[in-house]
Amino acid sequence: MRTDIDPDRQWLDEAALLIVPPAGAAQARITLPGSKSITNRALLLAGLANGRSHLTGALKSDDTGHMAVALRQMGVGVEEPELTAFVVEGKGRLEAPEAPLFLGNAGTAVRFLTAASATLAGRTVLDGDAHMRKRPIGPLIEALGRMGVKAKAPSGCPPVTVEGPLAGGGEIIVDASLSSQYLSALLMAAPLGASATTFRLSDATIGARGYVDLTVAAMRAFGGEVDQPDVASWRVQPGAYHAADYRIEPDASAATYVWAAEALLGGSIDIGFAPSDFTQPDAAAHRQIVAFPHMPAVIDGSQMQDAIPTLAVLAMFNETPVRFVGIANLRVKECDRISALATELCRFRPGLAREEGDDLIVAGQGLTAAMAPPVSIHTYSDHRIAMAFALAGLRFRGVTILDPGCVAKTYPGYWAMLHSLGVGLMPVSA
Repeated sequence: MRTDIDPDRQWLDEAALLIVPPAGAAQARITLPGSKSITNRALLLAGLANGRSHLTGALKSDDTGHMAVALRQMGVGVEEPELTAFVVEGKGRLEAPEAPLFLGNAGTAVRFLTAASATLAGRTVLDGDAHMRKRPIGPLIEALGRMGVKAKAPSGCPPVTVEGPLAGGGEIIVDASLSSQYLSALLMAAPLGASATTFRLSDATIGARGYVDLTVAAMRAFGGEVDQPDVASWRVQPGAYHAADYRIEPDASAATYVWAAEALLGGSIDIGFAPSDFTQPDAAAHRQIVAFPHMPAVIDGSQMQDAIPTLAVLAMFNETPVRFVGIANLRVKECDRISALATELCRFRPGLAREEGDDLIVAGQGLTAAMAPPVSIHTYSDHRIAMAFALAGLRFRGVTILDPGCVAKTYPGYWAMLHSLGVGLMPVSA
């Protein structure tokens, strides 16, 4: 059980926050939260392992909380001795939960546990909130069906019902063009099958391939045997996972907000972790951020999707327009992020952003504080929309973020981080 309380969760219960720009340049050292993507992978793998695993540097947020609660429902011991640590006691297999698993809007938890549920005897129902019930899971269900698993999601989105067992073996075609999480889920579950399984992409297109690399690295840390015969296939050997002591690196998506804040405010913000040391694909956004205010005319977001809201808000202050391409998958995230970004950017100035197909064009042209009226940003219950648009408040006066508590999904201490930079946060009635 937890022995302390996170002091950074202040401001999460406010209806809205007015962002007040700091008086000068930033000079600070920031401790980033652990990676959400790696934490939820490590929690699942530790839960599938036999023995006691210690996860350090972990993220404690709504998404990882949903994963931890679900694992407890499936017979796994999960303790939280510190704010950045989990101790996981696995039995080598999950147990069928007595009640449906509620996973909020945690996409990694829903997708990873859907595949993991196929490894146990019995029936598992996985569900989420209203937003999760709009997020596609069909390609994962189809791939599980090819593996002999009875899995169904009548709407193509959660709720999902899964009945194992997972036989494994042969070659399974996977459509991961919409989300790499489908492939990651299958890879992590596959060692518990009866025989070796090869997963092959239906085509070479895959969203955020770097996250599959994170999955493979985490699997190997817990004893999984997986190799990649070619660029479009992965072969997984059957076998048990073993417990491990596993250190989780800081969250690269969270780092993009700090890097962008430094670019907007000037000064120096030390996160204690070099951009080149990240293994997460969103760290590639650092190259675009340090180019500000001369960001490139075209930015391909296909391999750093969660960084696009940060870059799009930064682009409103760029000296030239920026077109974001390769971002079609952003339409099926926590909200339609392409539409949300275009809509909210245009609150600062009509025509500031527009959609062209699945591209987003931001016509920054050196937008200054004198050009924009006070604005209230609708966040669509999407943590990344809230965190990205708060950055606009570092230069504009009068930026209000509605539903600031949605950042708890992945970064509960976000507002405390901004406050540490000298940013004012004034609760207001929505």
